[in-house]
Amino acid sequence: MIDFTIIGGGIVGLSVGYALQAKFPQAKLMILEKEAALAMHQTGRNSGVIHSGIYYKPGSYKARFAKAGSRSMRAFCQEHGVEVDICGKVIVATMPEQLPLLDNLLERGRQNGLDLKKLTPEELKEREPHVQGLAAIDVPMAGIVDYKQVAAKLAEKIEERGGEIRLHTMVQAIAETVDGVTIETNRGTIHSRFMINCAGLHSDRIAKMAGYPLKMKIVPFRGEYYKLKPEKRDLVKHLIYPVPNPKFPFLGVHFTRMIDGEVDAGPNAVLSLKREGYKKTDIDWRDMAEVFAYKGFWKIARNYMRVGMEEMIRSVSKKKFVASLQELIPEVKEDDLVPGPSGVRAQALTVDGTLVDDFHLVFGKNSLHVCNAPSPAATASLEIGKEVAAKVAERLLMSA
Repeated sequence: MIDFTIIGGGIVGLSVGYALQAKFPQAKLMILEKEAALAMHQTGRNSGVIHSGIYYKPGSYKARFAKAGSRSMRAFCQEHGVEVDICGKVIVATMPEQLPLLDNLLERGRQNGLDLKKLTPEELKEREPHVQGLAAIDVPMAGIVDYKQVAAKLAEKIEERGGEIRLHTMVQAIAETVDGVTIETNRGTIHSRFMINCAGLHSDRIAKMAGYPLKMKIVPFRGEYYKLKPEKRDLVKHLIYPVPNPKFPFLGVHFTRMIDGEVDAGPNAVLSLKREGYKKTDIDWRDMAEVFAYKGFWKIARNYMRVGMEEMIRSVSKKKFVASLQELIPEVKEDDLVPGPSGVRAQALTVDGTLVDDFHLVFGKNSLHVCNAPSPAATASLEIGKEVAAKVAERLLMSA
């Protein structure tokens, strides 16, 4: 019998496996991944930013794990030879009405224990010469990394410790009993003492399959990016973000210098009609029907009607997309940009139309379900892994 079976081979699932092996070095561990390779979805398609924790409610999982995760991620990369750059970022107010929001964000970051500095327009120009702004926050602990490389190194270490990673393995049914979990897959049956659901975009479905229907549903939002042409990359020195809309769960279009030197611009955020829908034309009828039949979706659609329409317009109009970027860097022109990659964010939404704002863990009899782990989950992944391992240890001790 397997001691721990993890469903999902993204960076959260791998971090959980890595942490469980550290806490239970003699345990048999298995990770199941339905794709042909690890980190194919949210992990491999995010911006690569190591977040600081400035945005998140003090005391929340996101705030605590992003701050701690930025340190542990940097340490992990340095120990294991994964390239990382703590380049810092600026969060820029471009309009007078954003200045109070910037001050609120600065205060929140300081409540979260971050060493931040408010920049004057002149100081901002010194840091980012091409950025237009009335004021900014300097976030020196933000950085960049390739999370697919991190995931690959985690997988390597897990296998070195005797863990097994099964690709091409899709979970089809789950049955929990008093003393374990039986997992039916397309490649046979697995008997496990404990199961951890880290299925990301499909985490709610795995929880329901295990007998735990949630009071929330994963709603997929696609983020679409452009890239700056190589000759225009010098417009961006570090990471450049706008002041986020406090009523909207996304951070707005921004500029991200990637670890390979490329510069991403974006993303917008539009409803995806497929949970793994990376193209505008991607449609899955089951995924689409679930969203449109969900009362929570229609409630949030009404609440964010204007903002949602703006995001949809940016999705189809490069001119409108560029106009948003020009609020930060006026020199950017349409011809400076080429289409970039897209990613899909797994955002949990409650039936009353509330976006779940924090990481969300649900215990079963012999299982634990990570049911909401959007950004900054990659930054926080090692800390999420430690938290899950600690909670599993507590549960096993209680049941011993």
